Amino acid sequence: MSKAHKTARMSVVYVLLTVGAVMMLMPFYYMLSTSVKAPEELYVNRLVWFPSKIVWKNYADAWNEEPYFPRYFFNSAFIATVTTALQLLTSALAAYAFSNIDFWGKETIFMILLGTMMIPSQVTLVPNYAIIAKLGWIDTYKALIVPFTASVFGIFMMRQFFQTIPLEMWDAAQIDGCSRFRYLWVVMVPLAKPIFVTSGLFTFIGGWNSFLWPLIVTNSDHLRTIQVGLSRFNQEFGTRPDLLMAASTFAIAPLVVLFFIAQNQFIQGIARTGLKS
Repeated sequence: MSKAHKTARMSVVYVLLTVGAVMMLMPFYYMLSTSVKAPEELYVNRLVWFPSKIVWKNYADAWNEEPYFPRYFFNSAFIATVTTALQLLTSALAAYAFSNIDFWGKETIFMILLGTMMIPSQVTLVPNYAIIAKLGWIDTYKALIVPFTASVFGIFMMRQFFQTIPLEMWDAAQIDGCSRFRYLWVVMVPLAKPIFVTSGLFTFIGGWNSFLWPLIVTNSDHLRTIQVGLSRFNQEFGTRPDLLMAASTFAIAPLVVLFFIAQNQFIQGIARTGLKS
């Protein structure tokens, strides 16, 4: 293949990637532009991509419009953080067992676990709600956290990563009198930092963006999350698009910041687990 042909081929690839990136970023840009528009530019029969006047006051109005909005923000951060920590703990323990310990039926049990990923979450919604109601957890933090303290996807990702760590390290650790539990936390966990960051990001984003479950298991405003709070901007007498988009920007900003902080570990974790295409 000639150099000119390679250059032309790469140019086409970059053009397609650029077009795809622009198409993916357009909704986010429109959200940001709408969040700073003046009222007269909101209700027109055309798309206003570039507001003629930037109204930063919309962000303050959005924050103060709903009295419980700061509480929604805190609830989402608290629930997502606790859920992430507990899920990383359970995933690490289960993944270590599936990757480094030989026991009867290991592969069969693991295949059954993977099979549960094929079940839509909507199918288990009613049984899960019935269990939570029987336990008396409706409208409590336990209902928002406990059902998500274990994840098959997290176990799968960590197992894939743990299998890349040579078993000879366990043999060497045994010679020094290291137990399995200590080997996991002293040797494997530090080596698996990228997958912990990757799995943690997925879990935190899932917890932060959760809408349906918090909506049905909470009744009081002081327990509801940011995604449920955004729906409060849709009132029966109409919607303020500028305030809704400003509130949506508040909701998405922590996730963007979190990703940019952890992007190197995230990419490395994806590559090491074999999920990279």
